[in-house]
Amino acid sequence: MKVFGSSGARGVANDDLSPGFVLRVARAAGSYWLADRVAVARDTRATGEMLASAAASGLASVGADVERLGVVPTPGAQAYAEQEGVPAVMITASHNPPEYNGVKLIGEDGVELTREQLEDVEERLLADDYETAAWSDVGEARSVEGARRRYLEAALAAVDRERIADADLTVAVDPGHGAGALTSPEFFRRLGCEVVTVNAQPDGHFPGRDPEPVRENLADLGDLVRAADADVGVAHDGDADRAIFFDERGEYVEGDATLAALAAAELDAGDVAVSAVNVSQRLVDVCREADADLKLTPIGSTNIITRVPELWAGDREVAIAGEGNGGIFFPSYRLSRDGIYTAARFLELVADRPASEVVEPHGGYHNVRVNIDYEDDAQRQAMLAAAERQAHEAGADLDTTDGYRLDYGDAWVLARPSGTEPVVRIYAEARDESRAEELAEEMREALAEADG
Repeated sequence: MKVFGSSGARGVANDDLSPGFVLRVARAAGSYWLADRVAVARDTRATGEMLASAAASGLASVGADVERLGVVPTPGAQAYAEQEGVPAVMITASHNPPEYNGVKLIGEDGVELTREQLEDVEERLLADDYETAAWSDVGEARSVEGARRRYLEAALAAVDRERIADADLTVAVDPGHGAGALTSPEFFRRLGCEVVTVNAQPDGHFPGRDPEPVRENLADLGDLVRAADADVGVAHDGDADRAIFFDERGEYVEGDATLAALAAAELDAGDVAVSAVNVSQRLVDVCREADADLKLTPIGSTNIITRVPELWAGDREVAIAGEGNGGIFFPSYRLSRDGIYTAARFLELVADRPASEVVEPHGGYHNVRVNIDYEDDAQRQAMLAAAERQAHEAGADLDTTDGYRLDYGDAWVLARPSGTEPVVRIYAEARDESRAEELAEEMREALAEADG
């Protein structure tokens, strides 16, 4: 797809992603849906209101009434879409830096559009094929109150509140100034937890940290866990569809270890787990022990969302899906990544034993991730060609589901272009940290040489 990447359309706001472009995307989506009503929501980014207004104008121009939800986490917009039976446009760039923004399209079932559906919208967009309404039939916009409250009520009803409350947990929360600042602290308090926060003021400039919840951005949360003697720390990205954890010692928990721990609690024999090609061996081990199948997709939530219904159509039970970045699906609840629901399911495990013990069986692996910027498509192609040469020269098992994954048996390395930023990402994993660093560095040198 030219417009929609692995998780929506994104770019630098007012540059790559202009109000005019968002208006056209909304016109194309509205023409595809032909819905009488469409919801529009946004995260806290400084350009969010501007772009949400552009989306509302585009939708109104094709005859849809627009329900403005304001600042809501992406899973909150999905919950509203499902509850009301209306599609939605979410203005967010998720974990990307503050200057970025983006568009996600959500169906009336509360699920982001699949690749096939996005391709239909994209075809309309690129052809300027819109169902433009007559002047007398354009849509009207209205503000809707209570979308965040309804989202919280649904999540609270779906988890074991009594089990969590009885554990008398203290939770340190870092919403990263994103949409979760307006929902997550309240959610954990209503679960019966004592809550302490950092970066909990909604602010689209993200002054406390970058939106991506990775180790290097979360030092303040680790300090808060230790200072407050908290049982667990929870961090979100900008639209709060991901959750990353710290244990009771203030130690960062690898997202792959969290996914493995939650999968171990969820999977039964014959079930299916779905993950991306950068899957950790941790999840491979859990699926093997549970006698469950593991199905791999290209990286990105759109690809997982596309794969799960295909498995359902074959009468397979998909118990859990997701990636090691904190974006986890529990399809029996809703086919959406949901930071607070994931956190609550993790708290159900922490209610019985410390967070460090929950993830301890899934440790022992070391992960390295490196990003290499490129300026144009020629550089990108040169770097990918170098990755392919490295793959063929390495003598490893090669998987080209998404980029180039080299599996050495004791370790693996993957190089692939990002679907949301002008970077090629390198991932490596091994039980020995130096081995993971060595593989990542070898791939980095090969790509940097091609770039040079």
